[in-house]
Amino acid sequence: MLAEKLAALSHMMTERMAMPFPPGFRGLDVEDQDMVMLDADAYGLAMGVLEGPLSAQRRSRLTRLTSAFEKVLLVLDDQYAIKYYTHARDMVVLAAEIESRLGERDREADLLLDDQ
Repeated sequence: MLAEKLAALSHMMTERMAMPFPPGFRGLDVEDQDMVMLDADAYGLAMGVLEGPLSAQRRSRLTRLTSAFEKVLLVLDDQYAIKYYTHARDMVVLAAEIESRLGERDREADLLLDDQ
């Protein structure tokens, strides 16, 4: 199940790279979010999840990023931008789910080692 989710995240990242950045959104702030940085953070944190467990600081950023996407998506009115940022949000949500499962797996492994 985890392997399938990792494959799905990788696929979403490939799809995201094939999508052009929304016209007019470079240098634009929406709900106090720089839209370029929001996109870059989403991709960078998703890549971090694929590469291995995130640090506590990066896990926290992943949680905050999900919240930022929710705020931004409520006020966008450009249909392509909505599609683009919804895809990025979904990628972040999946990355957070995977990271949570990886954390559970690591905690279980630590408990097994402690029992030995």
